[in-house]
Amino acid sequence: MFDNKFHEEVHDVLQEIEDLLVDKNEKYGNSALEPLGVFSQLSAKSGLLVRIDDKLKRIKNGSLDNDDEDVVNDLIGYLVLLKIHANREQSFDELDGSHKWGNVTTGTAHGYPGGPTWNYTSTKSHNED
Repeated sequence: MFDNKFHEEVHDVLQEIEDLLVDKNEKYGNSALEPLGVFSQLSAKSGLLVRIDDKLKRIKNGSLDNDDEDVVNDLIGYLVLLKIHANREQSFDELDGSHKWGNVTTGTAHGYPGGPTWNYTSTKSHNED
């Protein structure tokens, strides 16, 4: 049986999270997925995991009772960003199974600005074709 009210509620909550992520991306740039790295050298994934840990700690310490921050929406947003990061990583891994990907630098690649560009070394020797 299809529950139309439930469907609408899910849509509304997900729309709220989308609006939050888009708004923060416009304000702060794509800093979660493309960290600037001035003071911290954490990867995008590690940075997201630290932020998720911070939100979980706030929930554990009773932040849900405070009106000063919507920690649940922030947590969901960081989980969405982690999923986006994982999807990007998976699509890069599927590009070419014959190459071992090496160092990553920031640039424009694979259809999204600011994405990693790759320096790689082939798993084949130079004599093989």
